[in-house]
Amino acid sequence: MKSITNYCKTGLKSRLCAIVGTQWGDEGKGKLTDILADKYDICARFNGGDNAGHTIVVGDKKFAFHLLPSGMLNERCVNIIGNGVVVNLKSFKKELVNLDKANIDYKKRLIISDRAHLIFQAHIDADVSSEKGLKDKNIGTTKKGIGPTYSTKARRTGLRVHDLIDWDLFVQKYNVLIESMGRTVDEFKGELDELKSIREFVLNNNMIGDTVQILADAYGNHKRILAEGANATLLDIDFGTYPFVTSSATSIGGVCTGLGIPPQRIETIVGIAKAYTTRVGSGPFPTEFVGDETAIGEDIRKRVFS
Repeated sequence: MKSITNYCKTGLKSRLCAIVGTQWGDEGKGKLTDILADKYDICARFNGGDNAGHTIVVGDKKFAFHLLPSGMLNERCVNIIGNGVVVNLKSFKKELVNLDKANIDYKKRLIISDRAHLIFQAHIDADVSSEKGLKDKNIGTTKKGIGPTYSTKARRTGLRVHDLIDWDLFVQKYNVLIESMGRTVDEFKGELDELKSIREFVLNNNMIGDTVQILADAYGNHKRILAEGANATLLDIDFGTYPFVTSSATSIGGVCTGLGIPPQRIETIVGIAKAYTTRVGSGPFPTEFVGDETAIGEDIRKRVFS
């Protein structure tokens, strides 16, 4: 079996390298992505939303990225939020404010796919309500509206980033979506004003694009692409510990569907694992025996955190 060092060396040489988690997340994907991004032209996030959490430390500064790709701190790297990602514009803007505070210039190297779906407060409310309704059988979601947004995407009633371009049409579609979710527009009076402000910022800085074409052109021009996954394989909507999973394709197939990249172009896949296992949310967990102080999971917890 190759060591992680050899995998990193292979990743450094590849035209297209993908980084995925092999467990339930929190394996350290962001750190490796940040390291490899220094050698790549593009870092592209292919799934999930602001339910992810990639922490990167540079010197004495700590950056917690939820929606932004982990290549943001490398000034030569263009960062792409792919069509497979669901985007909360309010969270997006907050992360950019943190970059502004750190004097990191991102305005010419950050692009959101025009096909990515948008998260609204109604999605978040639906997520919270669903979890409460399941009581002790809840999924254990982050309550960020991720699942409900992918649901409206599948129902073909969701709004995509390109809808922001025509504001009047956006408002019409937004109203229809809210009402289709059993809510009234009056319940979300302030949201449209906030979204309009963020929209102007995004459009003025040319942050919306056809990322499928951008990536195809980049590959054709011999640029090097790093695909970054969120969550992990055992949380995959198809291959994870269903129903205690996330709502996107977290395994390697998500690179193709979430970025529009043909599978034959993926040269290297780096699967990240950690020595001890944790998981976010509810569901089966092999080292956990509730109430048993002598269980393996309890012993590991005490050793790690004592």
